Amino acid sequence: MRRDYTKLILIWALILATVWIGQNVYRDVFLTADAPRAITPRGSLAEFETNNVELFARISPSVAYIFTEAERQSLFGRTARANRGTGSGFIWDGAGHVVTNFHVIDGASQVAVKLDSGEAIPATIVGAAPDYDLAVLRLKHHRSGLQPIPVGTSNDLKVGQAVLAIGNPYGLSRTLTTGIISALNRRLPAETGREIAGVIQTDAAINPGNSGGPLLDSAGRLIGVNTAIISRSGSSAGIGFAVPVDVVNRIVPQIVANGKAERAGIGISTVPDERAARSGVDGIIIIDAHSGGTAEAAGLRGIDRDVGALGDIITHVNGARVRTIAELAEELEKAGIGRNVDLTVIRDGQERTVSVEVMDIS
Repeated sequence: MRRDYTKLILIWALILATVWIGQNVYRDVFLTADAPRAITPRGSLAEFETNNVELFARISPSVAYIFTEAERQSLFGRTARANRGTGSGFIWDGAGHVVTNFHVIDGASQVAVKLDSGEAIPATIVGAAPDYDLAVLRLKHHRSGLQPIPVGTSNDLKVGQAVLAIGNPYGLSRTLTTGIISALNRRLPAETGREIAGVIQTDAAINPGNSGGPLLDSAGRLIGVNTAIISRSGSSAGIGFAVPVDVVNRIVPQIVANGKAERAGIGISTVPDERAARSGVDGIIIIDAHSGGTAEAAGLRGIDRDVGALGDIITHVNGARVRTIAELAEELEKAGIGRNVDLTVIRDGQERTVSVEVMDIS
C-alpha cells in the first residue's frame, strides 16, 4: 500500500513537470514576438483629437519663438553679451508686428524672432505697456505670407470651457498643451505696482518659455496672452494666467501706433501701500501733486515736508472704495482719459469731494 502511494506521487510529479516544461516550450516557441508585430488598425480619431490636430496645424505658423540678448560689462570694462533667455509670441499683423510679454524683452539689447520657416529674424522693440505685461516687436526684414493670429473675445468666456496653449517651454519650440479655463477675473500684480484685471486662469500646462504665447479657444481664436504661473518649483502646477484678449486688443494697437499705451492717472505720487497700512491709514496718501497735472489743478495737496503735515488721502473714486494704488488705477481706467471723477478726499481729518479730470500719464 505504501509502495502504491509513493508510485502515485511520482506519477503526479512527472505529470506536473511535463506540464511546466511544456508551457515553457510553448511560450518560447509560439508566444515570443521575435519579428515585427502586426499593426492593429486604429480607426478614426476622436472628434476632440481631430480638432486639436487641425487647430495646431492651422495656428502654429502664427506662433513665434523669441530670444533676447543683453549687454553687460565685463571685469575689464569691455562690453559682452549675455543670453537673457527665451519666450513666445505671435504674429499680430501682416506688417510684421509680433506681440509678447514685456518681461520677455525687458532689458534686452537685441531681439530675434524665429517663425515657421525656422529662420531667426532680427526684430526691433516698438514699445511696451508694463502695466499689462505686453510688448510689441517688429521684424526688421519683412516676410511675405505672414499669418496673423485669429482674434477672439474674452468677455463671454465660461469656466470649464476648453483652451489650448502653443509656445516654447524650456526652449522646446511649437509645444501644444491643453486644458480648461479654471477661473476668471483674477488679478495679477504688474511690475509697475498696478494690477492686471480680468485675468484668465487655466490648468493648461504653462511653463517658463510659454510667456508671451497665445491662449486659444477651441475655435483657434486668441483669447489671452500667457504671462505667469504659480509654482514653488518653477514648473507648471496647473495654475497659469493669461492677459485677456479684450485688454490685448485695446492696448496693442496703441503700442503699434505710438510706441506706448495710454495710462490713466491724475498726476500724483503716492505713498507705497505697505507704508500707508503700517501708518494705520486706510486709503491712498498723496506725496506730491505734480506740476501741470490735473490733481494740482483740482487743488489736491501732497505732504508738507516743512511742517510734516500729511498729504490728502484718497478713499473713494466715484463712490467706489479704494485702499490701494492698484484699485485707484483701476477706477481711473474705468472712468477713462478725459473724463472727470469725483474723489473722496480726507484732509486734516475732514472729508470732502473733489472733481478731477483723468489724464494720460504715460
